[in-house]
Amino acid sequence: MRNIFRGRPKYVTVKAGTAPLKKDVPDGWWVQCQQCKTVLYRKDLERNLGICEKCRYHFPMSARERLRMLLDDPEAFVETDADLVPGNPLQFPEYEAKKERDLKKTGLRDAIITGSGVIEQHPVVLAIMEFGFLGGSMGSVVGEKLARAFDMALDGRLPVVVVSSSGGARMQEGIISLMQMQKTAAAVERHSRAGLLYISVLANPTTAGVWGSFASQGDVVIAEPGATVGFAGRQVIEAAVGKRVPPDLQTAETVFQNGFIDLIVPRDQLKGVIGQLLRLYGCPARKEAAAGAPEPEAKTDKEPEADK
Repeated sequence: MRNIFRGRPKYVTVKAGTAPLKKDVPDGWWVQCQQCKTVLYRKDLERNLGICEKCRYHFPMSARERLRMLLDDPEAFVETDADLVPGNPLQFPEYEAKKERDLKKTGLRDAIITGSGVIEQHPVVLAIMEFGFLGGSMGSVVGEKLARAFDMALDGRLPVVVVSSSGGARMQEGIISLMQMQKTAAAVERHSRAGLLYISVLANPTTAGVWGSFASQGDVVIAEPGATVGFAGRQVIEAAVGKRVPPDLQTAETVFQNGFIDLIVPRDQLKGVIGQLLRLYGCPARKEAAAGAPEPEAKTDKEPEADK
């Protein structure tokens, strides 16, 4: 009877040499939110476009993922200048190795994808930056591809949508990278003078030379919630002014309050808002383009004749 009613022991004795418990869940299935620390199931997070279901924090997103999110038919996207590869004009140490590393990681030869596609039945030219390639930095190839994208849109009289995510100019290319600020700004200006729409989307982060050139030039500038937006970094500002700056100085919300951003749009609403802007600005919609035909290049010869 004493054995039956005896209290349970507080501790369990484990024999030496017992095999450790096996993991029931493979690595990589769960991810912790950087903002609220909630543990999220990765597949649910992907279905939610990288937005935390608890606090709405926006996780980083690759350029290819953004293409799938924005386009009516991602398979009909026509990429341009995919073969352009940056050189190493300054013979910067380890630059080649870093480019090769990020090529394997992202599948891209540089930090931007450009091409043509359809958003909400509107043909557009797209340029989407990839932060995973050398921090989305802008070097000679990024600047050249972006300028070519705007010129292609000018020839086809198409709107441009650019999604920026960058730490700024690429230090490994020195002054050549800084020259891309003027090149891209001039391409945007040519497109603007033709009366064509440019929508600039700011993802986290959009800073330095990219923000100081084409990213801030949009007819409509949209930012994702919580994105870091600004020119000089916090440490540079504090060293220059000699005092601490507010922690929210360069958040999208603060920049919006000061009039440099037009809209703050959550990622899961972005495609619809861009489509609405394309309609409000009178951009032509072609239902046949949503099915993947015809390509923008096929239209460029016809549209100038119609203008005449």
